[in-house]
Amino acid sequence: MNTHSRRSFLARSASVSFGFAGLSTSLARGSTSSILDMLGGISEDLTGYGPLIADPDGIVDLPKGFSYRIFSKTGEQMDDGFSVPGKHDGMGAFPFINEDGTIDPDRTIVIRNHEIEDAHKTTGAFKEPGSLDLIDESKLYDPGYGRPSRGGTTTLVYNTKLQKLEQHWLSLAGTERNCAGGITPRNTWITCEEASSVQGYRFEQDHGYAFEVPATTSPQLADPKPIKAMGRFMREACCTDPRTGIVYMTEDRHDGLIYRYVPNDAEDLHAGGQVEVLRIDHTPSLDTRNWDDFQILPNEPMSIRWIPLDDVESPRDDLRYRGFKAGAARFARGEGMWWGNDGVYFAATTGGKGYHGQLWHIMPDPKGVHDKIELFIEPKDPSVLERADNITFSPWGDIIVCEDENKPPNLVGVTMKGDLYRLARNAMSNSEFAGAVFSPDGSTLFVNIQNPGWTLAITGPWKNF
Repeated sequence: MNTHSRRSFLARSASVSFGFAGLSTSLARGSTSSILDMLGGISEDLTGYGPLIADPDGIVDLPKGFSYRIFSKTGEQMDDGFSVPGKHDGMGAFPFINEDGTIDPDRTIVIRNHEIEDAHKTTGAFKEPGSLDLIDESKLYDPGYGRPSRGGTTTLVYNTKLQKLEQHWLSLAGTERNCAGGITPRNTWITCEEASSVQGYRFEQDHGYAFEVPATTSPQLADPKPIKAMGRFMREACCTDPRTGIVYMTEDRHDGLIYRYVPNDAEDLHAGGQVEVLRIDHTPSLDTRNWDDFQILPNEPMSIRWIPLDDVESPRDDLRYRGFKAGAARFARGEGMWWGNDGVYFAATTGGKGYHGQLWHIMPDPKGVHDKIELFIEPKDPSVLERADNITFSPWGDIIVCEDENKPPNLVGVTMKGDLYRLARNAMSNSEFAGAVFSPDGSTLFVNIQNPGWTLAITGPWKNF
């Protein structure tokens, strides 16, 4: 960033130091402090890794000392003979467990979503002629009358010591628009269909379900069995409370709700359970979007309770309407969600006065009595953070956010104090970053550039701040 652009940037945001090395908490949390007060509190050494360095290859700008590798590109042939599907999206990373139960410290298993829907022209897994004959039809969720749904997941084995892809294969087939998901304590990935299509002329199955994919170490397809008791809606992401097994879920609608699934058996989500929606105590049907008025201030915890829903397969795609009518709070496009620091963090991508997005924090009470929620941050300036989408937690305890619609999009770090810093910038296009997740050993940050559909492994001098 040159001197002129730096001055313009500071003038616009009144909070960001050179290279986005630090953002004052007061701006991110909606403080009414004066501009002079905010500028006086800036420190380039507050957080982050310093300014981003222009990539000579024009792909991804990173801080000094960081580098990336690109692998598993759309259209490449995988080890099972299928093609890498396009529109790489949410991902989970898992330890590589050997047959004797020991963990291989050099290898990581990554399960990756593909957000392909029927209208997309991007490559699917069955790109090559005759490739559909390679699949056991019982492993295909929706054959689509000879034109299968092209979403699903792929699984990758990556050697973090050698920084090399070793294997990749199709691991869930025939699902629609797999956007995000969430890791579980069972070493599995819950992948979510951001869809609401119903059986009919085009589809042989209803869509809008969650599926569980095991983190296997050798190529195989998961049983395409929808977890129907978790409900059917345009589910974006989820996360599991490791203490209780409760699964929290977002809905990518401008008038979406926040859901949770209380399973009868935390080890078997197919064994039934109760779907519930989040309600703010004493304020039924609260609109949290802050579009018209700044009704909800950051960092002010509110008590919540959970309203049970019935008929959760929702043939009319009306869970959000029924839930809101029953008193549930409304959120603006719930997207990324992750468990961290004993709580649930999630993004509301178009929340806030300027539709720039919000990050929320649910604080579950382990006893299930006094759950709370707070608006964690709501940036007022798109140069700070524009439309948070996928999120993950870093090994040092910060949230890493994939921006959705900034031009160009960035990876942004958020500390638990609400300070922000820029970690990476897409230098090749305006395509979003997606699926950011760290390897279990903390050495590698995996992330996708959704179009043209590449996965990157970012390494560098990660450290605790």
